[in-house]
Amino acid sequence: MSVDTVREEQAIRRMTEHLVQVFTGIHTAEHVEVVVGTARHRFDGRPVRDFIPVLIERVVRQELETAARASEETPPEAVAHASQNTTADVRSDAAAGTSPDIAGDTVDSPGIHAPENSAAPRIWTERVRSKGFLSLALAAVVVVAVVVVVTTGGQESETPAAAPPPLATVRGVIGSEKTAFFEDPQVVKAFAAKGVKVEVDPAGSRQIATSIDLGRYDFAFPSSAPAADRIQRQRHVSQKYTPFSSPMAIATFQPIADLLTKAGVVKKGAVRTFDVARYLALVAEDKRWDQLAGNKVYPVRKNILVSTTDPRTSNSAAMYLAIASYVANGNTVVHGATAEVEVLPTVSKLFLRQGYTENTTEGPFDEYLAVGMGPSPLVWIYEAQFVDAAAQGRIKPGMVLTYPSPTVLSKHTLVPLNASGDKIGRLLSTDPELQRLAAEHGFRSGDASQFAKVAADHDVPVAADLIDVVDTPSYDTLEQLLDGVAKSYG
Repeated sequence: MSVDTVREEQAIRRMTEHLVQVFTGIHTAEHVEVVVGTARHRFDGRPVRDFIPVLIERVVRQELETAARASEETPPEAVAHASQNTTADVRSDAAAGTSPDIAGDTVDSPGIHAPENSAAPRIWTERVRSKGFLSLALAAVVVVAVVVVVTTGGQESETPAAAPPPLATVRGVIGSEKTAFFEDPQVVKAFAAKGVKVEVDPAGSRQIATSIDLGRYDFAFPSSAPAADRIQRQRHVSQKYTPFSSPMAIATFQPIADLLTKAGVVKKGAVRTFDVARYLALVAEDKRWDQLAGNKVYPVRKNILVSTTDPRTSNSAAMYLAIASYVANGNTVVHGATAEVEVLPTVSKLFLRQGYTENTTEGPFDEYLAVGMGPSPLVWIYEAQFVDAAAQGRIKPGMVLTYPSPTVLSKHTLVPLNASGDKIGRLLSTDPELQRLAAEHGFRSGDASQFAKVAADHDVPVAADLIDVVDTPSYDTLEQLLDGVAKSYG
């Protein structure tokens, strides 16, 4: 017996025990088990899937509840007539591998049928001649009538409200910039509608790929393809999903943008762009803010630097490294040991001069929103973070979004570690409601119009067409560069 089969058997056994408790006083344990067995025969020959027990429970619940409601409308003489052989009929149906023909409405899965929630009087008048109906519904009527007489002295007993089907809990580890999305009550509701409850732990994307124990999770959802590639290699997983993406961006403030426009770093247009080549030239000169001509808005004695996260743990910093290395390498993707050695002194300085850096983009961006331009006038972020903050009303007047030129597209890639994780990847990639909610949180998905509408609704100028986008180095090259920077920290 396979592991999946054992898991299915255990799930059905737990579900049966739960239903026996739910319907105590209404149906006997023996009858509940018979109905479960009958419903289960509908799925004979189908592959083992995690959702099969959930569908069986849904079918059984509706059949037991329908039978209980029918008992309130059933004439006494019909109950007496049905009591002669109903349980035997149900048992024979189960043995034959057939199911009572109560109704045929489908349940969220092609080819799978479950009873409709129709009113009992209509069931009685339209289906009383059906042996299948009598085999199941009237068997329950007899049991209910006997239990009511014995336990309540013939007085009417109330049917307890049916509990909703239990949700399957799926656990994942995600890049921190997606925390707000997964914690959104609407997202939680959308997953619940599909029968799942998603629990996530945030971490730096490079941490996810290098040091997090993935054995505790059903899926890993870093913020870049290189990190996902490493996970796939380590876990021997061929499947992956890229439900949404986000270009890298720089959050700044209007006075800083105007100052850097005069310095030739920021350029105006439909959206503001940040010239990385000109920026690297200022860094190479060790230029300070107070040395910029005409600077009266931010005359501090600090080097001009973009604030990032820790490149040793965070994907966003790795994307910053990828762009800087591309420009430092003569606008060419770095490849090979020689090119790596040549660009390392330039790119290492971008990180070492920052001092302390955090592990995830959530920290520096929250500081940007709360504190202002004092500590960090330029903050490296995902575009999605700025759009999401605007949708929440957290962007204040004077806060400005700019795009590095060139930029890279961070592809948020989900790696399923088992069947449960695979379901989350499929839902995020195909479910219209989840795709809409992803756009509400600033992510670009397959439908560009959804993202454009969200940005327009909240007055965020965004790049409609991402043209100046470059490729990241290969996974191995990027790792070599990151290791080189890490060694520079001493």
